[in-house]
Amino acid sequence: MIDRRYLRYFDWISFALTIALLAIGLIFVFSATKSHDAVGLSPFFKKQLFGATIGIIIYFFFCFFNLQTLARWGYLGYFGVLALLLYTIIGGWVGMGAKRWISLHVITFQPAELVKISLPLCYAFYFDDISKNQCVQKIPFTFPLALLFITFMLILKQPDLGTALVILFSGLILLWLANIPKKFFLLLFLSCLISAPVLWKNLKPYQQHRVLVLLGHGDSKNERYQIEQSQIAIGSGGVWGKGLLQGTQNRLSFLPEARTDFIFSVLCEEWGFMGALFILLLFSLLFIRLTIVIIGAHEILDQLIGIGLLAPIALSTIINIGMVTGMLPIVGIPLPLLTYGLTNLWVTLASLGILNNIAIRRFLHY
Repeated sequence: MIDRRYLRYFDWISFALTIALLAIGLIFVFSATKSHDAVGLSPFFKKQLFGATIGIIIYFFFCFFNLQTLARWGYLGYFGVLALLLYTIIGGWVGMGAKRWISLHVITFQPAELVKISLPLCYAFYFDDISKNQCVQKIPFTFPLALLFITFMLILKQPDLGTALVILFSGLILLWLANIPKKFFLLLFLSCLISAPVLWKNLKPYQQHRVLVLLGHGDSKNERYQIEQSQIAIGSGGVWGKGLLQGTQNRLSFLPEARTDFIFSVLCEEWGFMGALFILLLFSLLFIRLTIVIIGAHEILDQLIGIGLLAPIALSTIINIGMVTGMLPIVGIPLPLLTYGLTNLWVTLASLGILNNIAIRRFLHY
């Protein structure tokens, strides 16, 4: 039986914001996958609706799960996730020129998404265990740094530069808050700066093209096609938009990957500037609310888990909106809760469920 205090202290504000974004995501997956001559619902919408239903169950499951136990399982499970990442490179399912998925015949999933939830749990358990050990005078950072580097390289090898960078920055944020010596970050920045030409040469040709497109290079019919069609869709929406299912860039299939990476462009075309502003407001309120929850947490374990889970969601939101508007290179990052795809949706809802768990724990004593 669920303790009634869980319902009393349940964070209804963040839950309502989550459901609002999830519902809007379903609306625009429906719009992005609705064929003008087809009758009934598209398979993509049905799959996303199924995913959203299961995702809400996942959300509530993690709301009431003991966090100490979850962190311990996350610590052990992280090595299983690393094994899945390695298997993905060797025998993963190929899609759009990359090995990012594992096929279970009925469903395919992306192991890199699991890192977004398992890495914060692993780090939180490690640092919490170290802090409770009175014999340890100085926190050893070699182990968490090695984990982060190995994870980054395995995801980069798929190749999935966008997700790899999100994981890297999220991990570095956690290490910063865990009081890793600040000279490490200075040395890391200087190393990246010095080795920039080498890093550039090691990028895939299409990754280099995406950076060059951001700087204004490329042909409108080739390298610049995606971003220009996205900007046309966003600009043509005007203030109030063309109306649901009325977006020409979307309906006439000019906009690539409309249901995934560029779903925000579909929203802007059909709901206009005011619709985009409304989405940004919902995300901002959600992030502010969850930040307040994390600051109010009493345990270091809760704070580290919270920051580690919130960081990938916030970074993905900023990067996705930045890339579809032409302010950042296109790196294939989904927009949380809106983009089509079950793995990202379930991981996001699980993360938000744990964050609600942290909100509840502020008022409970264990």
